[in-house]
Amino acid sequence: MPVRKKENQSAEEKKRTLFCSCYVILGDAEEAAVRAGYPKGNALSAAFECLRDSSCQSLIAELKNLLSGGDTAKTGLRRLAFGSCRDAVKLAFMEEMPSEKFLDTLDLYNVSEIKRVKGGGVEIRLFDRLKALEKLCEMENDSGSRDMAAGLMAALTASADREENEENEA
Repeated sequence: MPVRKKENQSAEEKKRTLFCSCYVILGDAEEAAVRAGYPKGNALSAAFECLRDSSCQSLIAELKNLLSGGDTAKTGLRRLAFGSCRDAVKLAFMEEMPSEKFLDTLDLYNVSEIKRVKGGGVEIRLFDRLKALEKLCEMENDSGSRDMAAGLMAALTASADREENEENEA
């Protein structure tokens, strides 16, 4: 089922659509609301309002289906593998400590560690994208193997049932 695109969406409908997309990718309702343009102070309540809305629920389900399921682990791994590290780079090259308000706007999901080093510098370590991709591939292969095994079991069961029916008819 293709994702519906409305041409004449109001600003609020566009925010809700963006919220749904961000929520499916990020897996975090409050962060998705902030990314969709809701103010940080009431992002969580806006997220809950969106999540209660039936049209948002169906769009989220549709988007999750397009991304082959809404598995939380896969969602996180996708963010690690394909997410941006642009905000971490901004932070690393700042001369002064940024304000809390500025920090709240940064996407630091891919950051595994931040520490001050001797001499006043900052060291920022990012999660390993290759490891995230490898884990995603493993999960996809495991999922495919289970599907193949289930299909094989269904075929064997159907075959056994047919043989049993043929024996009973004879």
